Amino acid sequence: MSDDLTEAQTADIPEGYKILNWTRGFGRQIGPLYERNDPSGATLAFRVEEHHTNGMANCHGGMLMSFADMAWGRVISVARSHYWVTVRLTCDFLSGGKLGDWIEGRAELVAEEDDVFTVRGRIWAGDRLIMTGMGVFKAVGPRPPRPGEKAYVEPQDVAPKQEVLHG
Repeated sequence: MSDDLTEAQTADIPEGYKILNWTRGFGRQIGPLYERNDPSGATLAFRVEEHHTNGMANCHGGMLMSFADMAWGRVISVARSHYWVTVRLTCDFLSGGKLGDWIEGRAELVAEEDDVFTVRGRIWAGDRLIMTGMGVFKAVGPRPPRPGEKAYVEPQDVAPKQEVLHG
């Protein structure tokens, strides 16, 4: 996959969304993915492109499940700034994503015990609900907080050192 974004990938991105800078791994292969943060949490999104589709030009179910895994697991990252793995993901397909759709997803934390998190999530395009489900995720260790996470603190501007010139 090229590092260059196509016109379709950069056109018509809804306000508040920023591209996730995934430069390696699976997220890079299925992207680009976008994120918007607000006080209630994070919403992930992507535009359905040809490489996301099945033979009927609908968003492939495997893509939607992969996206659900990332979008719903993101709630653990936001809440705890931990790495996590998926234990279980249960998805109910209610509608299909179409080529060109802007697909969004987010979850809410419903239970937490011994570093195991249960979340309830949904995936949608506009006013069309595409998928609902539940996920169980296991936190596997802390990591440095990232922008949009509760523990993240903006770096403070440090005054530049004055250069001293000697005669």
